[in-house]
Amino acid sequence: MDFRHLGNSGLKISAISYGNWLTHGSQVEADVATACVRQALEEGITTFDTADVYANTAAESVLGDALAGERRESLEIFTKVYWPTGPRGHNDSGLSRKHIMESINGSLRRLQTDYVDLYQAHRYDVETPLEETMQAFADVVRSGKALYIGVSEWTAEQLRAGHALAQDLGIQLISSQPQYSMLWRVIEAEVVPTSEELGISQIVWSPIAQGVLTGKYKPGQPAPEGSRATDDKGGADMVSRFMDDDLLGRVQKLQPIADDAGLSMAQLAVAWVLQNPNVASAIIGASRPEQVTDNVKAAGVTLDAEVLASIDDVLGDVVVRDPAMTARNAPKHRPS
Repeated sequence: MDFRHLGNSGLKISAISYGNWLTHGSQVEADVATACVRQALEEGITTFDTADVYANTAAESVLGDALAGERRESLEIFTKVYWPTGPRGHNDSGLSRKHIMESINGSLRRLQTDYVDLYQAHRYDVETPLEETMQAFADVVRSGKALYIGVSEWTAEQLRAGHALAQDLGIQLISSQPQYSMLWRVIEAEVVPTSEELGISQIVWSPIAQGVLTGKYKPGQPAPEGSRATDDKGGADMVSRFMDDDLLGRVQKLQPIADDAGLSMAQLAVAWVLQNPNVASAIIGASRPEQVTDNVKAAGVTLDAEVLASIDDVLGDVVVRDPAMTARNAPKHRPS
């Protein structure tokens, strides 16, 4: 396993991190989830990413149970706050001081730890002054309940404003967690250059594009039974943007490139995002332990310029690059 600095901090994290969105507490049973976490540890993964909203807090509990007994100092545990949790009351979402302070306590209890290494704003809250949010985060850090602060799916402008306030408050905003893959490159034009300037790293989610880049979805054919595209609990909505015959046909043409590189399609996809020097870690998920073992093999892989060019030639104009997509997909009001 490779380890990389997160932002301009002294914290190192595993280049492959394990995330439990859409799996723990919902798609897979607790014993299978625990087996996946144990396999991640066996493969050298030390960084684990979750959020309070995943399975309405159940995912944090499953992860806490799975990591119980491990040496805490040897792990990097990340969680997030913003989306509705609990009974979805009027203060059960967002980045108000009230919700942040209550949420960190709940997350620590479920994760069975005294602190998280990284506490992340899961989206930007348009209904709360940024000053209030960053002050609350600063107080969470000063109380010892989080070591560093990060964000998820913020625009370059929002990153710059949040980073400036963090500096004024004497805390470290060191990470951004965006969607990023061969097919979804909207961060490259603005978020990545801004992050490089500010000393912020990317921890990217969906590097395999919701499983599309494994090649399991074939053009003109129904999605395999049990796949994410058939999951009406949320997976199908996320993968639907990629379920286009032209796009799926081009993904099939990546197979020879993966074969020549000695990689599976999934390994090629994960290795591709790790070629970006601003990416500190790629988050993988799993519903079976063997998926962890397969994906981890992407760590340390170097793809040469010819391979990267071949990927671009194959995918062509199906790649989404518009930086405005980050703002376009962001919540326009606090969810309830």
